[in-house]
Amino acid sequence: MTYKIGDVVTGCVTGIQPYGAFIALDDKVQGLIHISECQHGYVKDIKSLLKVGDKVQVQVLDIDEFTQKISLSMRTLEKHAEVSSKFRRKHYWTSRDDKIGFTPIAANLSGWITDALKNLVIK
Repeated sequence: MTYKIGDVVTGCVTGIQPYGAFIALDDKVQGLIHISECQHGYVKDIKSLLKVGDKVQVQVLDIDEFTQKISLSMRTLEKHAEVSSKFRRKHYWTSRDDKIGFTPIAANLSGWITDALKNLVIK
């Protein structure tokens, strides 16, 4: 069978390495799911998601023209999950309660302009 980028195929996990899992797409063709393409979010240990012999549905991401290596993804087939607040990046704001806006800039602007004009005339 000839595979194309974007094809969705069911395959069998034939091997697991720390960087990803090898998937047999048919008797002759095998591809690799990189650990970053297993699911949305961080994957600490791929062995917690996949086991040898598991049947998985994957999408063909890329096919290397020279080596014929196939890159696969399970993540592209998932619906975008909501990121829990536990993993959400925290935003820290300075002067959160001070409503100063651009007041310091406006207060100093005329002095800065005067200084800049003096420097232009002197040089």
